[in-house]
Amino acid sequence: MGMTYIPSTLSEALQLRAEKHARPLAGGSDLMVQSKRGIGLAPEFSFDVMIITGLEELKGIRRLDDGSVEIGALSTPAEIAASEIVPWHVREAASGMGAIALRNSATIGGNIGNASPKGDLPQPLILLDASVVLVSRHGERIMLLDDFILGSKKTALSDDEIVRSVVIPPHDFSYLFYRKIGMRKANAISKLSLSAAAVVKDGEILDFRAASGAAGPKVIRSKEAENLIKGHRTDEIPSIMEEFLNAWDGAISPHAMPLYRRNTTRRMLSYFLTAINSGAEEGIITEEV
Repeated sequence: MGMTYIPSTLSEALQLRAEKHARPLAGGSDLMVQSKRGIGLAPEFSFDVMIITGLEELKGIRRLDDGSVEIGALSTPAEIAASEIVPWHVREAASGMGAIALRNSATIGGNIGNASPKGDLPQPLILLDASVVLVSRHGERIMLLDDFILGSKKTALSDDEIVRSVVIPPHDFSYLFYRKIGMRKANAISKLSLSAAAVVKDGEILDFRAASGAAGPKVIRSKEAENLIKGHRTDEIPSIMEEFLNAWDGAISPHAMPLYRRNTTRRMLSYFLTAINSGAEEGIITEEV
Protein backbone atom coordinates (compact mmCIF):
# COMPACT_ATOMS: atom_id res chain seq x y z
CA MET A 1 0.00 0.00 0.00
CA GLY A 2 1.30 3.46 -0.93
CA MET A 3 1.98 6.37 1.41
CA THR A 4 -0.24 9.46 1.64
CA TYR A 5 1.31 12.93 1.96
CA ILE A 6 -0.30 16.33 2.54
CA PRO A 7 2.04 19.08 1.30
CA SER A 8 1.26 22.61 2.49
CA THR A 9 3.03 24.47 -0.35
CA LEU A 10 3.60 23.92 -4.06
CA SER A 11 7.35 23.76 -3.41
CA GLU A 12 6.83 20.90 -0.96
CA ALA A 13 4.52 19.14 -3.42
CA LEU A 14 7.10 19.41 -6.21
CA GLN A 15 9.72 17.90 -3.92
CA LEU A 16 7.42 14.95 -3.24
CA ARG A 17 6.80 14.55 -6.96
CA ALA A 18 10.53 14.56 -7.68
CA GLU A 19 11.59 12.25 -4.85
CA LYS A 20 8.57 10.00 -4.30
CA HIS A 21 6.70 10.43 -7.61
CA ALA A 22 3.57 10.75 -5.45
CA ARG A 23 0.46 11.22 -7.57
CA PRO A 24 -1.55 14.40 -6.94
CA LEU A 25 -5.02 13.84 -5.49
CA ALA A 26 -7.54 16.69 -5.35
CA GLY A 27 -11.22 15.97 -5.95
CA GLY A 28 -10.39 12.30 -6.42
CA SER A 29 -13.54 11.60 -8.46
CA ASP A 30 -11.52 9.40 -10.83
CA LEU A 31 -8.66 8.09 -8.68
CA MET A 32 -10.93 7.14 -5.79
CA VAL A 33 -13.17 5.10 -8.07
CA GLN A 34 -10.22 3.39 -9.75
CA SER A 35 -8.85 2.34 -6.35
CA LYS A 36 -12.08 1.29 -4.62
CA ARG A 37 -12.09 -2.05 -2.80
CA GLY A 38 -15.75 -2.61 -2.06
CA ILE A 39 -18.69 -1.32 -0.06
CA GLY A 40 -17.67 0.10 3.31
CA LEU A 41 -13.94 -0.08 2.61
CA ALA A 42 -11.79 2.97 2.02
CA PRO A 43 -9.94 3.12 -1.32
CA GLU A 44 -6.44 1.73 -1.19
CA PHE A 45 -3.70 3.05 -3.45
CA SER A 46 -0.83 0.89 -4.65
CA PHE A 47 1.21 4.04 -5.21
CA ASP A 48 2.15 7.09 -3.14
CA VAL A 49 -0.37 9.93 -3.29
CA MET A 50 -0.34 13.52 -2.09
CA ILE A 51 -3.46 15.47 -1.23
CA ILE A 52 -3.04 18.88 -2.87
CA THR A 53 -6.39 20.51 -2.09
CA GLY A 54 -4.74 23.05 0.22
CA LEU A 55 -2.26 24.46 -2.31
CA GLU A 56 -3.23 28.08 -2.83
CA GLU A 57 -0.82 28.37 -5.78
CA LEU A 58 -3.11 26.10 -7.83
CA LYS A 59 -6.35 28.01 -7.15
CA GLY A 60 -8.13 30.91 -8.82
CA ILE A 61 -9.39 32.05 -12.21
CA ARG A 62 -7.84 35.21 -13.62
CA ARG A 63 -7.54 37.20 -16.83
CA LEU A 64 -3.98 37.75 -18.04
CA ASP A 65 -2.59 40.91 -19.62
CA ASP A 66 -2.91 39.51 -23.16
CA GLY A 67 -6.60 38.72 -22.67
CA SER A 68 -6.07 35.03 -22.00
CA VAL A 69 -7.88 33.35 -19.12
CA GLU A 70 -5.87 31.24 -16.68
CA ILE A 71 -7.74 28.61 -14.68
CA GLY A 72 -5.89 27.17 -11.68
CA ALA A 73 -5.67 23.37 -11.63
CA LEU A 74 -7.72 23.14 -8.43
CA SER A 75 -10.65 25.12 -9.84
CA THR A 76 -13.88 23.14 -9.62
CA PRO A 77 -16.52 22.82 -12.35
CA ALA A 78 -18.86 24.88 -10.15
CA GLU A 79 -16.30 27.72 -9.96
CA ILE A 80 -15.62 27.53 -13.70
CA ALA A 81 -19.31 27.54 -14.61
CA ALA A 82 -19.91 30.58 -12.38
CA SER A 83 -16.99 32.65 -13.72
CA GLU A 84 -17.99 35.32 -16.22
CA ILE A 85 -14.49 35.52 -17.69
CA VAL A 86 -14.30 31.83 -18.65
CA PRO A 87 -15.24 31.26 -22.33
CA TRP A 88 -18.81 30.12 -22.95
CA HIS A 89 -18.01 26.61 -24.27
CA VAL A 90 -16.02 25.74 -21.14
CA ARG A 91 -18.69 27.12 -18.80
CA GLU A 92 -21.32 25.04 -20.61
CA ALA A 93 -19.26 21.86 -20.24
CA ALA A 94 -18.49 22.59 -16.59
CA SER A 95 -22.14 23.24 -15.73
CA GLY A 96 -23.12 19.83 -17.10
CA MET A 97 -20.51 17.78 -15.23
CA GLY A 98 -22.12 15.21 -12.96
CA ALA A 99 -24.17 15.90 -9.85
CA ILE A 100 -23.83 19.07 -7.76
CA ALA A 101 -21.51 17.34 -5.29
CA LEU A 102 -19.11 16.37 -8.07
CA ARG A 103 -19.17 19.85 -9.59
CA ASN A 104 -18.05 21.20 -6.22
CA SER A 105 -15.29 18.64 -5.66
CA ALA A 106 -13.81 17.63 -9.02
CA THR A 107 -11.06 19.82 -10.47
CA ILE A 108 -10.02 20.90 -13.94
CA GLY A 109 -6.51 19.56 -13.27
CA GLY A 110 -7.90 16.15 -12.44
CA ASN A 111 -10.29 16.14 -15.38
CA ILE A 112 -7.53 16.75 -17.91
CA GLY A 113 -4.87 14.78 -16.00
CA ASN A 114 -7.04 11.67 -15.97
CA ALA A 115 -7.31 11.95 -19.78
CA SER A 116 -10.54 10.02 -20.04
CA PRO A 117 -11.92 10.07 -23.61
CA LYS A 118 -15.28 10.87 -22.01
CA GLY A 119 -14.01 13.73 -19.83
CA ASP A 120 -16.15 16.85 -20.20
CA LEU A 121 -13.61 19.68 -20.10
CA PRO A 122 -10.85 18.63 -22.54
CA GLN A 123 -13.20 18.81 -25.53
CA PRO A 124 -14.07 22.54 -25.41
CA LEU A 125 -10.58 23.40 -24.14
CA ILE A 126 -9.00 21.73 -27.18
CA LEU A 127 -11.47 23.56 -29.42
CA LEU A 128 -10.17 26.83 -27.95
CA ASP A 129 -6.46 25.96 -28.34
CA ALA A 130 -5.98 25.90 -24.57
CA SER A 131 -2.54 25.22 -23.15
CA VAL A 132 -1.58 23.43 -19.95
CA VAL A 133 1.08 24.85 -17.62
CA LEU A 134 3.21 22.12 -16.05
CA VAL A 135 5.60 22.79 -13.16
CA SER A 136 8.48 20.87 -11.61
CA ARG A 137 11.44 21.77 -9.42
CA HIS A 138 13.27 22.70 -12.61
CA GLY A 139 10.72 25.29 -13.75
CA GLU A 140 7.66 25.23 -15.96
CA ARG A 141 6.76 24.18 -19.45
CA ILE A 142 3.69 25.02 -21.49
CA MET A 143 2.13 22.82 -24.14
CA LEU A 144 -1.12 22.65 -26.05
CA LEU A 145 -3.66 20.50 -24.25
CA ASP A 146 -4.22 18.65 -27.52
CA ASP A 147 -0.54 17.61 -27.39
CA PHE A 148 -0.56 16.97 -23.63
CA ILE A 149 -3.32 14.35 -23.87
CA LEU A 150 -1.76 11.47 -25.78
CA GLY A 151 -4.65 9.02 -25.67
CA SER A 152 -7.03 7.25 -23.31
CA LYS A 153 -5.66 7.75 -19.76
CA LYS A 154 -2.29 8.83 -21.20
CA THR A 155 -0.68 12.25 -20.94
CA ALA A 156 2.73 13.82 -21.46
CA LEU A 157 3.06 14.63 -17.74
CA SER A 158 6.52 13.75 -16.43
CA ASP A 159 6.75 11.91 -13.12
CA ASP A 160 8.17 15.02 -11.42
CA GLU A 161 5.55 17.47 -12.75
CA ILE A 162 2.25 18.86 -11.52
CA VAL A 163 -0.45 20.55 -13.61
CA ARG A 164 -0.50 24.16 -12.36
CA SER A 165 -3.12 25.72 -14.61
CA VAL A 166 -4.87 25.84 -17.96
CA VAL A 167 -4.57 28.93 -20.17
CA ILE A 168 -7.19 29.78 -22.80
CA PRO A 169 -6.22 32.37 -25.43
CA PRO A 170 -8.75 35.12 -26.28
CA HIS A 171 -11.30 34.54 -29.04
CA ASP A 172 -14.12 36.55 -30.56
CA PHE A 173 -16.40 34.07 -32.32
CA SER A 174 -19.42 35.04 -34.40
CA TYR A 175 -21.18 31.71 -33.83
CA LEU A 176 -20.94 29.19 -30.99
CA PHE A 177 -22.40 25.71 -30.48
CA TYR A 178 -22.17 23.15 -27.67
CA ARG A 179 -24.08 19.94 -27.11
CA LYS A 180 -23.59 16.98 -24.75
CA ILE A 181 -25.58 13.80 -25.15
CA GLY A 182 -25.85 11.25 -22.34
CA MET A 183 -28.34 8.76 -20.97
CA ARG A 184 -29.52 11.43 -18.54
CA LYS A 185 -28.71 15.12 -18.32
CA ALA A 186 -25.85 16.33 -16.11
CA ASN A 187 -25.36 13.12 -14.12
CA ALA A 188 -24.55 11.14 -17.23
CA ILE A 189 -21.12 10.17 -18.42
CA SER A 190 -20.89 11.79 -21.81
CA LYS A 191 -21.81 9.46 -24.66
CA LEU A 192 -21.10 12.13 -27.21
CA SER A 193 -20.32 15.83 -27.10
CA LEU A 194 -19.60 18.47 -29.69
CA SER A 195 -18.30 22.02 -29.58
CA ALA A 196 -18.12 24.23 -32.65
CA ALA A 197 -17.33 27.86 -33.35
CA ALA A 198 -16.90 30.16 -36.32
CA VAL A 199 -15.77 33.68 -37.16
CA VAL A 200 -17.66 35.23 -40.08
CA LYS A 201 -17.01 38.69 -41.49
CA ASP A 202 -18.64 40.17 -44.55
CA GLY A 203 -19.88 36.74 -45.59
CA GLU A 204 -16.44 35.08 -45.36
CA ILE A 205 -15.64 32.31 -42.87
CA LEU A 206 -12.36 33.47 -41.35
CA ASP A 207 -12.22 30.71 -38.72
CA PHE A 208 -14.11 27.47 -38.26
CA ARG A 209 -13.42 24.77 -35.70
CA ALA A 210 -15.11 21.77 -34.09
CA ALA A 211 -14.19 19.25 -31.41
CA SER A 212 -15.89 15.99 -30.52
CA GLY A 213 -15.65 14.15 -27.20
CA ALA A 214 -16.21 10.44 -26.49
CA ALA A 215 -15.41 9.80 -30.16
CA GLY A 216 -12.10 7.97 -29.83
CA PRO A 217 -9.11 7.55 -27.50
CA LYS A 218 -8.93 11.34 -27.19
CA VAL A 219 -10.82 14.44 -28.27
CA ILE A 220 -11.25 14.60 -32.03
CA ARG A 221 -10.35 17.85 -33.74
CA SER A 222 -9.52 17.65 -37.43
CA LYS A 223 -7.61 20.65 -38.76
CA GLU A 224 -7.83 19.10 -42.25
CA ALA A 225 -11.63 19.08 -42.08
CA GLU A 226 -11.72 22.59 -40.62
CA ASN A 227 -9.57 23.89 -43.46
CA LEU A 228 -12.21 22.71 -45.94
CA ILE A 229 -14.55 25.34 -44.45
CA LYS A 230 -12.18 28.18 -43.58
CA GLY A 231 -11.70 30.81 -46.26
CA HIS A 232 -14.97 30.03 -48.02
CA ARG A 233 -18.00 32.27 -48.22
CA THR A 234 -21.08 31.33 -46.23
CA ASP A 235 -23.09 30.87 -49.44
CA GLU A 236 -20.62 28.17 -50.52
CA ILE A 237 -21.40 25.98 -47.48
CA PRO A 238 -23.98 23.77 -49.26
CA SER A 239 -21.49 22.85 -52.00
CA ILE A 240 -18.73 21.83 -49.55
CA MET A 241 -20.87 20.41 -46.74
CA GLU A 242 -20.68 16.75 -47.80
CA GLU A 243 -16.91 16.82 -48.32
CA PHE A 244 -16.46 18.37 -44.88
CA LEU A 245 -18.76 15.89 -43.13
CA ASN A 246 -17.00 12.95 -44.79
CA ALA A 247 -13.60 14.32 -43.77
CA TRP A 248 -14.82 14.72 -40.18
CA ASP A 249 -16.26 11.21 -40.16
CA GLY A 250 -12.92 9.89 -41.39
CA ALA A 251 -11.12 11.52 -38.45
CA ILE A 252 -13.20 9.64 -35.88
CA SER A 253 -11.69 6.44 -34.47
CA PRO A 254 -13.16 3.53 -36.50
CA HIS A 255 -13.85 1.53 -33.33
CA ALA A 256 -15.02 4.33 -31.05
CA MET A 257 -18.43 5.24 -32.34
CA PRO A 258 -21.32 3.15 -33.63
CA LEU A 259 -23.18 4.40 -36.67
CA TYR A 260 -25.89 6.25 -34.75
CA ARG A 261 -23.30 8.36 -32.92
CA ARG A 262 -21.54 9.16 -36.18
CA ASN A 263 -24.86 10.17 -37.71
CA THR A 264 -25.66 12.33 -34.69
CA THR A 265 -22.32 14.09 -35.01
CA ARG A 266 -22.90 14.69 -38.73
CA ARG A 267 -26.37 16.06 -37.99
CA MET A 268 -25.09 18.50 -35.34
CA LEU A 269 -22.29 19.79 -37.58
CA SER A 270 -24.72 20.09 -40.49
CA TYR A 271 -27.17 21.99 -38.28
CA PHE A 272 -24.47 24.45 -37.18
CA LEU A 273 -23.19 25.05 -40.71
CA THR A 274 -26.71 25.39 -42.11
CA ALA A 275 -27.47 28.07 -39.51
CA ILE A 276 -24.38 30.01 -40.62
CA ASN A 277 -25.31 29.54 -44.28
CA SER A 278 -28.83 30.84 -43.65
CA GLY A 279 -27.53 34.02 -42.05
CA ALA A 280 -28.67 33.23 -38.53
CA GLU A 281 -28.28 35.94 -35.92
CA GLU A 282 -24.77 35.88 -34.50
CA GLY A 283 -24.26 34.30 -31.09
CA ILE A 284 -25.14 30.91 -29.62
CA ILE A 285 -26.74 28.47 -32.05
CA THR A 286 -29.16 26.29 -30.14
CA GLU A 287 -30.51 23.02 -31.44
CA GLU A 288 -33.99 21.86 -30.55
CA VAL A 289 -34.02 18.22 -29.43
